[in-house]
Amino acid sequence: MAETTIEPSPELKALDRLVGTWKVTGGAEGTVRYEWMPGGFFLLQHVELSQLEERITGLEVIGNLRPFGEPPGKDVVSRFYDSAGNTLDYAYELIGDTLTIWAGEKGSPAYFQGTFDAEDTSMTGDWVYPDGGGYTSTMTRI
Repeated sequence: MAETTIEPSPELKALDRLVGTWKVTGGAEGTVRYEWMPGGFFLLQHVELSQLEERITGLEVIGNLRPFGEPPGKDVVSRFYDSAGNTLDYAYELIGDTLTIWAGEKGSPAYFQGTFDAEDTSMTGDWVYPDGGGYTSTMTRI
């Protein structure tokens, strides 16, 4: 039986635009840094933010789920781990210059949608919550 070679998905590879360090302003303030785990199957986000006078420090692992012995899942998903012991799940989708990050599953009523500028040096968008809340956020490459 021939061994199948698995490659990172094109949808995950498209998130390479995020690699680097970004200053975040808006409803949350601070920095985030994205880097690839060796092999390119997972994008890591290191988070150091303040929001509503609370410090948020954590690590997000972004990729396609691949349970043991199964093919990779279709969606790019993540789990965020913070220093307070919380775990939060997200789904990512980049179409053109527009990045959507859903809280929980793809299609969730809680999401972020932002647009990269032409040089990939900033992205501005909005976090939207089902109760009508949310805030505008800008990331600027530093």
